[in-house]
Amino acid sequence: MTPALERRARELRARVLVRSWAYRQRHHARGVWFKLRRVLAEASAAFVVAPEDAAALVAEGCRVEPVGESLEPRKVIVFAAAERVARIGSARAVPVRLGRDVLEAQHLVLTPFDLLP
Repeated sequence: MTPALERRARELRARVLVRSWAYRQRHHARGVWFKLRRVLAEASAAFVVAPEDAAALVAEGCRVEPVGESLEPRKVIVFAAAERVARIGSARAVPVRLGRDVLEAQHLVLTPFDLLP
């Protein structure tokens, strides 16, 4: 085998090793950030709410996103209609991104994008 071919084979093995490590991490800590980014990508707006308001939304049937349970400290992340969020007095709008506001929020309500009729 030529030296150039050996070098290319070594580089390919290194890339495969890194890719397989990243794939295994999906169900560990690294996977949580992917899942959180995926949930935030589906939201048009984000709001921090009081614990009792989040509990009321869950009681009304809003589904709690499982990614919030994987974070420490645990977070309650739910999707609710924009009209419903407008009636929540404690709702404080925060940017929809992996930033300080979202990561510090214990109770987060996201509004989905409007679907075309």
